[in-house]
Amino acid sequence: MEPIGNDIDVHLGKRLRRRRRLLGLTQQQLAGACGVRFQQIQKYECGANRISAARLWQLSAALEVPVGYFYDGLSDEERAQANDAEPGGEMFARKETLDLIRAYYQLGERPRRRLLDLAKSLNGDNDAA
Repeated sequence: MEPIGNDIDVHLGKRLRRRRRLLGLTQQQLAGACGVRFQQIQKYECGANRISAARLWQLSAALEVPVGYFYDGLSDEERAQANDAEPGGEMFARKETLDLIRAYYQLGERPRRRLLDLAKSLNGDNDAA
């Protein structure tokens, strides 16, 4: 299983590099948009570091592509492996989800916390103590 995971990391990194270059962005510019150092982008691009679901969303927003873009070109077996590794992967491919997350991160820290609390409260009493 580990070689497939490494293959997926390398594939995602190649897609990341391709899109970044297509947009004419430097690693430094992309890193700034995602709140990381450019060295982290280097590691993502060569597949040395695994990209978390949250970071993949940030990268997709910065590169103006759906999260699913990064998985284009994977075999069915590799896609199934990636979906098992990233719960909610399908959810992040939906435009509605991306729009919501973009709007959320455009808010300041305090309104984001308030919105998160509101969303949790609308989910019912599951977390009520």
